[in-house]
Amino acid sequence: MCGRFFLSSPMELVASLLRIERFTETSDIAPRWNVAPTQRVLIARLDEQGSRALFGVRWGLIPGWAKDAKIGARMINARSETASEKPSFRNAWRRRRCIVPADGFYEWMRRGDAKRPFCFRRADGNLMGMAGIWEAWQGPEGDAVECCAILTTAANGLVAAIHDRMPVILDPADFGAWLDVDGTSAAEVSAMARPCSDDILTSYEVSRLVNNARNDQPACCEPISGGRC
Repeated sequence: MCGRFFLSSPMELVASLLRIERFTETSDIAPRWNVAPTQRVLIARLDEQGSRALFGVRWGLIPGWAKDAKIGARMINARSETASEKPSFRNAWRRRRCIVPADGFYEWMRRGDAKRPFCFRRADGNLMGMAGIWEAWQGPEGDAVECCAILTTAANGLVAAIHDRMPVILDPADFGAWLDVDGTSAAEVSAMARPCSDDILTSYEVSRLVNNARNDQPACCEPISGGRC
């Protein structure tokens, strides 16, 4: 799964990586080192004119049929193997795909009652683009919420030492095809939603500060001594 991540790089770098053509009034998001479910996150998607734009949305997808926004807290991830079939995700999978930029994500190794947090980043130091889907939910009282879920897949060899699932990390060469819901076939979409190769990522143990979502500071993603897995 992917339950925490961080994005602290300058917006100019994010825009360059994702080849953003337009900023929106919701895309001004401060650097974050411990992003948690239901919080506001940045996504890249195509706007109404087909331009690649940045939007700030809620993390936790609220299906169009939902009566209450609270359901989104349980839908922060969508399994890539089944998202095309699940009523909660299948429409977004087909028509509303997005990219969630991140400097890295966190996962926890469980040993009995202990949980050791690890950070995963790209080995080349670049930002990663996690595959996502988004929804525009309309509440019964007329309130509108744009929201998203991060797609997950089976862990690659590196992540498997810590957890059996990981976010789908897109190859930058696939960003355009992932966002192109009209021009990319279902088979091509499924082929992109796979584990990245082991050498794409590096990992290290971090402080247990990250265990508490109220701790949002650079120390959350800094390695602790002797903490490589």
